[in-house]
Amino acid sequence: MTIFGNERRLFLADDSETERLGRELARLVQGAECALAIYLDGDLGMGKTTLSRGLLRGLGHEGAVKSPTYTIVEPYEELQPPVYHFDLYRLKDPEELEFMGIRDYFNDHNLCLVEWPERGEELLPTADLTVHLETQGNGRSAILRAGSQVGADMLNELEIIGPEDAHHKDS
Repeated sequence: MTIFGNERRLFLADDSETERLGRELARLVQGAECALAIYLDGDLGMGKTTLSRGLLRGLGHEGAVKSPTYTIVEPYEELQPPVYHFDLYRLKDPEELEFMGIRDYFNDHNLCLVEWPERGEELLPTADLTVHLETQGNGRSAILRAGSQVGADMLNELEIIGPEDAHHKDS
């Protein structure tokens, strides 16, 4: 793990480590006890939905997790906190978010997971935590950046207790 202020960099060798990072984020989300926005950033196929699956399962979801590419949002209201998983990849105009009442999701104790946040950045609040996924060797690199004090607190906790084996092994 590399530490640069409010940023952490992890090497994830495969999908299971990406899901493990999601489960670790779920643990941190439960400890936050406030509304949170986590933005997932990266090219197609980088593991945004895999990370979301780990987070949702870490919060207790047992069913399938798919990217809400066509529906834009998939609610998981039975979880604590309630989760709204957004995929803005097919969004044609950020104003579509205004019509669907996007601001109403970012309140109370909800967790909003947003894939492709740059497509709606004009209307979205600042992320508490942004996770950027990119190719690194045979795996991927996850760069986590805090955008709020709550996000920074989460990163500090991640520094102490991180996913097992979520660092690059030189062998």
